[in-house]
Amino acid sequence: MFRPPRGTSVRATLAAATAAVALALSGCAGAGAVGGGEGEQIVVAIVSNPQMQDAISLQDEFRAAHPGVDVRFVSLPENEARAKITASVATGGGEFDVVMISNYETPMWAENGWIEDLQPYIERTDGYDAEDFVPSVREALSYDGDMYSVPFYGESSFLAYRTDVFEEAGLEMPANPTWDDVRELAGELHDPAQDFSGICLRGLAGWGEDMAPMTTVMNTFGGGWFDSEWNATLDSPESREAIETYIDTLRTYGQPGAATSGFGDCLTRFAQGQSAMWYDATSMVSSVEDPASSTVAGNVGYVPAPVAETDSAGWLYSWSLAIPSTSDHKDAAWDFVSWMTNKEYIELVGQELGWERVPPGSRLSTYEIPEYAEVSQAYADATLESMNGATQESAMTHEVPYPGIQFVGIPEFQDLGTRVGQQMSAAIAGQVSVDEAIAQSQRYAETVAETYRAQEGQ
Repeated sequence: MFRPPRGTSVRATLAAATAAVALALSGCAGAGAVGGGEGEQIVVAIVSNPQMQDAISLQDEFRAAHPGVDVRFVSLPENEARAKITASVATGGGEFDVVMISNYETPMWAENGWIEDLQPYIERTDGYDAEDFVPSVREALSYDGDMYSVPFYGESSFLAYRTDVFEEAGLEMPANPTWDDVRELAGELHDPAQDFSGICLRGLAGWGEDMAPMTTVMNTFGGGWFDSEWNATLDSPESREAIETYIDTLRTYGQPGAATSGFGDCLTRFAQGQSAMWYDATSMVSSVEDPASSTVAGNVGYVPAPVAETDSAGWLYSWSLAIPSTSDHKDAAWDFVSWMTNKEYIELVGQELGWERVPPGSRLSTYEIPEYAEVSQAYADATLESMNGATQESAMTHEVPYPGIQFVGIPEFQDLGTRVGQQMSAAIAGQVSVDEAIAQSQRYAETVAETYRAQEGQ
């Protein structure tokens, strides 16, 4: 298992945290905060994705079971949440008792001692059943054999497409599409005069926004961020072809205002019938297939992530909950964490909000619930297959010295990925040329690469 060199991880992450201080760690009760009641208060920092908003809406159920715990939420868009949580945890700010992080942060923060080992809590909680977590997700959230965060939902990536639109146009989606296939189909269906795009892709700057799908495209074209000897490779012929393909596809066949479109905007556009295809996280299904909010529910097909030179191109990611070591309310925090990630919560969402809204990809038992199996016929197998097949061996053409598929598992990546994401977003917007964006991104990556080569004596 890869571990960042000791010392470097703290310094690099603190550097990223310092850049995020402008988000104002004080005054956490700003926009997105929810709370109320009396008792031991815990502050929970989460990303404002639809599944997390569902959890907020169900808080009366938690309070009924834990009347002595008052939960206060800080719910922010993805980029802001990442920066604010990182800044707080890295500096020992102590603002939060529960934080939503991922398999990117978990092993590094565990090594730094910034988050609690949850294994003792898991083992003394009757019926929690950590063995029920999807194995690849459980492993990704573990450090030295213990879980340091637990999954709220897990995801890979796949390509969603409008089956009704394809049928009407006389088009057929290949079972395993390539990026050439996607571009050809997008060109056939793109109709900007009707505010209908051939495809929706993320263009919003951020290491977890535009750089998540774009990195998988670089991988499958044979490129990537670094080679096995820590040489930066963003300007390699393979990476360049991938970047050019992604940006040209988005600029030619993508949605209006693509440079400011992240996961949330693409979700809205696709669910409201404004796009023929969408390549993104498998967790989209909770909203796309919800007839209460989606006009395309029941008319969507799902196929594996588009490829070029590799067998697969999906990613592995999990939004998970962790307890910062600075929390003074760890037991109450675990009460909340275990409530939001247990089997009973899955049942609660299905019964109260609809089975389409169930957080996917965290527990194997979810896929054995008859009601969920019925509504998820179109995407359950595709989701699990994408998650199980998301490995570096299948999604990359060469070995790399870091963990991660759609991210680089080193502390510096929060800053590096964001800087490169800004360059790519600017190229999508036409503010800089693709060549200029690649050249500047290569310089950023080479600065990081020099540090790691020096540490390994190269």
